[in-house]
Amino acid sequence: MTSDDLLAYLADQHISATTHDHPAVHTVEDSRRLRGDIPGIHTKNLFLRDSKKTFFLVVADEAATVNLKDLRHKIGAKGNLSFGAADVLLDMLGVTPGSISLLALVNDATHNVTLVVDQSLLAAETINCHPLSNRRTTSLSAEALRQFLANTGHSPLSISLDGK
Repeated sequence: MTSDDLLAYLADQHISATTHDHPAVHTVEDSRRLRGDIPGIHTKNLFLRDSKKTFFLVVADEAATVNLKDLRHKIGAKGNLSFGAADVLLDMLGVTPGSISLLALVNDATHNVTLVVDQSLLAAETINCHPLSNRRTTSLSAEALRQFLANTGHSPLSISLDGK
């Protein structure tokens, strides 16, 4: 799907979302500088794999610190975690680095990627993520996020990244 396809999908599924256009962002720092004043929690997204080639999409608050050694135990990874290759990311989620977000799960019809979400996001009033393009930010309510995940058949593994 393209970004426009995804936004049409959200509308067709009656999932309320607001999308903001901005210059392309590639890092959290770019996002903070270029996105403008969009209320809510903004996400950091990591496409990871373990030694058994199990793939994970880890979604956290952009301010969160993610320790991969600690994370592997929390998510049940086998061996060390490393970043998934760009070609695998494109094949599995249909996006390139810089455009990763939980909305890319719309392209994971075979459920090959395990979604891992920091608990703070699930409690947030508004969650902001890329709609398959790093030139846009889409804002979803917690209910809209739950509806999207239910519609795509993805159940998040909820963890705490604050050390608890």
